[in-house]
Amino acid sequence: MEKSNSPPYSILLLVLFFSSSSFLSLASSSSILNDSTISNHRSLPHHRKKGGHVQYVTHNVLHYGAKADGVSDSTPAFSQAWEEACKSSRPASVHVPKGTYMLKPIVFYGPCQSKMLFHVEGKVVGPKHYWEFGKSGFWILFYKLEKLTILGGTYDAQGSDYWACCLQSITIIQSRNVVVKGIKSLNPQMFHLAIDHCHQVLLKKLYIEAPTRSPNTDGIHIMSSEGITIAGAVIKTGDDCIAIGPGTKNVHIRGVHCGPGHGISIGSLGLHTHEAGVENVFVTDSVMTRTQNGLRIKSWGRKTTSFVRNVVFENIAMENSYNPIIIDQNYCPYNKNCPGMVNT
Repeated sequence: MEKSNSPPYSILLLVLFFSSSSFLSLASSSSILNDSTISNHRSLPHHRKKGGHVQYVTHNVLHYGAKADGVSDSTPAFSQAWEEACKSSRPASVHVPKGTYMLKPIVFYGPCQSKMLFHVEGKVVGPKHYWEFGKSGFWILFYKLEKLTILGGTYDAQGSDYWACCLQSITIIQSRNVVVKGIKSLNPQMFHLAIDHCHQVLLKKLYIEAPTRSPNTDGIHIMSSEGITIAGAVIKTGDDCIAIGPGTKNVHIRGVHCGPGHGISIGSLGLHTHEAGVENVFVTDSVMTRTQNGLRIKSWGRKTTSFVRNVVFENIAMENSYNPIIIDQNYCPYNKNCPGMVNT
C-alpha cells in the first residue's frame, strides 16, 4: 500500500512525560487550540425557569399499561406515553418508576411541541429472544428531537446471545440540544450509545459496561455530529470506549475512565473516496486502565477526502495499555480486502 494514498493529518504536537508511577501523561499547548475553537458549544437546555425548576406535565408509563415485572411487553405503553407527552404544548415528561420493564425495539419520534424529559428510575431490559428484535437495527431510538433530556435508569439489552445481530442499544439521530445524564448501559447487542447527525449534545455521569470480549460494543459512538461534550463517564467494554467517526467536529471529552476496552479512537476514516473528516477534538483529564489502545487514530490506506485536524490530548493517564498511542494509516481489520490487495 502506498502511503501517499493515506488521508492527511494535522495533529497537534504531543509532549510525553513518564512519571515514577509508570503512568503516561500527554500534554499540548493550550494556546494552539482554545475552548471556543474546539467546541463552539451553545447553551444546552437546563429545563429551569427563572426562580425555579420547569414544571413538567408527567406521563407515567404505568398509567398506560406498563408492567414492572421484567417479562410483560411494555412497548405499547411506553409508545403511548411518549405520544401523549410529545403533543403537549407545555414541557412534558415520560416517567418510568422503579421496577423492571421489558421493551422491544421502540422509536421515540419527534419533533415534539415543547421540551421533553425521559426519566427512568427503574430498569429497562430487552427481550430474551433475538427474533423479537426484528431487523430494525436499533433497540431504543430517539429521532428528530430538540430540547430533550434523558435522565437516569439502567438499560440492559441482554445482548450476549445475539451480538452478531448488530443492534444498537440507545441511539439518538438528527436531534439538537440533548442532555443524557446519569444512565447505566449494560450488555448491548452492539454500541451502547450512538449519536448520529446531532448538534449540541451533553453526555454526563454515564456508566457503561459489557464483557471484555464482547464484539463491537463501543461505549459511545459519534458520527456526523457537532458540538458533543462528554463530561464524566466510566466505560468498561469490549471495543472502543469512545469512537469518533467521519463528519464529526467540535468534541470535548473530559473525566473519562476507560478500561477494559480499546481506548478512545478517531476513525476508522477513509473507507470511502468522498468522506468527511474529523476536526476540533479535545480530550483531557482521563484515565486508561488495561486497555488495548490508549489514544488511537485509524484510517484506511486509500485516497480519500477525509482528514483529521486540530486534536488535543492533554493530561491523560495510562496504566497497562498495550498501545498507549497509535496512529494507523493502513487500517485493515482482519487483513482482508485491504487497499492494494486482491479481494479475498
